[in-house]
Amino acid sequence: MEGDSKKISELAERIMKLAHDDILIHLRFFDTALARLAYRQMPQTGCLATDGSACFYDPVFVLKCYQKDSRLVTRCSLHMLLHCVFFHSFQYDKLDTGLWDLAADIAVENVILEMGIAGAALEQDEEEGRKLRFLREEIGSLTAERIYRYFRKNPPAQREQEELRDLFFKDVHTLWKPREELEISLEQWKKISERIKADLKSFTKARSGAQSLEKNLEEVTKERYDYSDILRRFTVMGEDITVNDEEFDYVYYTYGLEHYGNLPLIEPLEYKETNKVREFVIAIDTSASCRGPLVKAFLQKTYSLLKGSENFFHKINVHIIQCDNEVQSDTKITNDDDFDTFLRYGKLNGFGATDFRPVFSYVEQLKAQGEFENLKGLIYFTDGYGIYPERMPDYEVIFAFLDEDEHRAPVPPWSMKVVLESEELEEEA
Repeated sequence: MEGDSKKISELAERIMKLAHDDILIHLRFFDTALARLAYRQMPQTGCLATDGSACFYDPVFVLKCYQKDSRLVTRCSLHMLLHCVFFHSFQYDKLDTGLWDLAADIAVENVILEMGIAGAALEQDEEEGRKLRFLREEIGSLTAERIYRYFRKNPPAQREQEELRDLFFKDVHTLWKPREELEISLEQWKKISERIKADLKSFTKARSGAQSLEKNLEEVTKERYDYSDILRRFTVMGEDITVNDEEFDYVYYTYGLEHYGNLPLIEPLEYKETNKVREFVIAIDTSASCRGPLVKAFLQKTYSLLKGSENFFHKINVHIIQCDNEVQSDTKITNDDDFDTFLRYGKLNGFGATDFRPVFSYVEQLKAQGEFENLKGLIYFTDGYGIYPERMPDYEVIFAFLDEDEHRAPVPPWSMKVVLESEELEEEA
């Protein structure tokens, strides 16, 4: 028995090595990823799996797969490799795991089918292709993130989920759990994926079929922005009517009440210094590329983040300025009712070319007229295709863009940039 187990182990190791080499021969831009990814045996599990650092396999299961179809092991190995390259296991604890499992499997299978690797082709590919064409028509580019958002908005029925799992399942995801230490960290995978993205450019000159791979790499390697964190930079010091616990001594207060009736020896301070937003400007690019529903969704998101983080004073002074190549309107917001009225009845004006400079000139006029006491910042929601001002203002500026665009001109060095996903905004609209 011991001799048989050893033989099975050796045969399975050889098969996995063949699959590894097959991927390397046909997809040489994966060389760095394959060199870092270890293969380890995990007997008596009846499956293949990855934890984001290594690929684990049951030797007996590998032999059965190879006996069924020699290409199946290569397909499963490539499937697991792509999960690692796209960081699928690192987001697992923050999402609906059932839908994320399905979305991740569909995304990597779509990439594999599009690349058309003969050594990884299976009989079920035709059926997979039909389903992928349908999903592509509904969703667009099939990254795991886009598929997941689509499933969250349009949950497939239980039977449909089971059919999709049966069709796209290749490995188990039981190891996709947060772990303190991994041999390959998320940051290391990001560097590997950036290298693959760069190498892929020379590879695609000679052949087609890597568009989905490029889209997935763009999705996972793009810069991420924490919009709520950036908004904190718009806080200003001011007085808020609340008890200042840091400067109030409760010992003297309670001592007075106990020994002198209802006469405390010290009263709590009625005011304290807090970081709250009081005055700022939201500029809206009303050129044709900024659609109404997305603009309103952006305004709602911005206002909700500020309110949710308790960054507003009781009295606020917010100006929502609409501009294309000239200022079209200015709506002053002093409370929640003003904002709700604007969202409900406000109209977008303009839809011409984009010039950012008029807004900054207009804000300077408002400051000269005494409209602002201490304007801290301006958020400009735009597609990014316009003329930036050359002069740096004396307040913080954020340019908020819809989606990443490599052709967009860089923002001025004195400003910040944040990129918002149009799909996420549409979900909030």
